[in-house]
Amino acid sequence: MTAERIAFVAANFDAAQDALKDLTAAYDCVAPEDADVVVALGGDGFMLQTLRRFIDSGVPVFGLNRGSVGFLMNEFRPEDLPKRLKNSQAVTLYPLQMIAKTLDGSTQESVAINEVSLLRETYQAAKLEILVDGVIRMPELICDGALVSTPAGSTAYNLSAHGPIIPLSAEILALTPISAFRPRRWRGALLPHEADVVFRILEAEKRPVSATADDFEVRNVVEVIIREDRTRSFEILFDPETNLEERILKEQFAP
Repeated sequence: MTAERIAFVAANFDAAQDALKDLTAAYDCVAPEDADVVVALGGDGFMLQTLRRFIDSGVPVFGLNRGSVGFLMNEFRPEDLPKRLKNSQAVTLYPLQMIAKTLDGSTQESVAINEVSLLRETYQAAKLEILVDGVIRMPELICDGALVSTPAGSTAYNLSAHGPIIPLSAEILALTPISAFRPRRWRGALLPHEADVVFRILEAEKRPVSATADDFEVRNVVEVIIREDRTRSFEILFDPETNLEERILKEQFAP
């Protein structure tokens, strides 16, 4: 890609802030609203925040890892950054839309790049009813929670909950239980990417549940609607040798 105007944004911790100082001293840069590309300095959490921040701008984001895992990031190397940006490969992804209705009657919305997860708030297990495209598929799931993951997020929380890794080109979503108690052997489902998933919280006052779209949390929910939002997209840039498709494939063979 051609990146004549570069903007840098950084997470609020020392390694990221130090990198920001070095890169702004080494390269000409502009404000994010004037940029052809945004370079994000931090970890995966900061990358998710940055993607949400610029989701409606059409500006691609190139991450440089200054955090821990860095699955969505590229290796931090300050030299030859314009050349790396020129040779980078773009991946276009679509977010999930979360509509969460709460006990007090309010409704909150957010988007998720990795997953929307539901979790019990107290010592008591959650009881969830699950509908897919208006059909009740699970009348009662007793569990710690459940999540719906995008392919990009399938190697994150979804994988930790023993959900499947999904290739980017598969155009499916993973519906994965978290510590299911009844039915004990249910391991979740793979759904078409256009599916509408609805979680209804049973005994919501006695067994409170929160819903989280990546890092945006809504507490005391009674119903959560999740669907892919094809009206919005975001673009992540990767070095050719470590593109996202290759990373997801390698995860399937990890020891």
